[in-house]
Amino acid sequence: MDFTNCVVLVVDDDEMNLNIARMVLEKKLKCRVITANSGEQAFEILGTQFVSLILLDVMMPEMNGIETLEKIRAEENLEDIPVIMLTATVD
Repeated sequence: MDFTNCVVLVVDDDEMNLNIARMVLEKKLKCRVITANSGEQAFEILGTQFVSLILLDVMMPEMNGIETLEKIRAEENLEDIPVIMLTATVD
């Protein structure tokens, strides 16, 4: 599969997770990767950038992943972007 035109927004408050996701997506799939360290920053990026897919951490301070997803889905121009929720919790 060719993912060279794919733009992935990775949202996570952990810098190491952002770096790992960027490395894997860029090297293995040749995707363009945009990162955000908060739900607020992700929403700002979505207002100005085309995104094919969002990888969204569930556990973040202030606006968590669920709240961020609800805000994304409430916007008509963003509601159809695929979102994959990620978490490192055991529960």
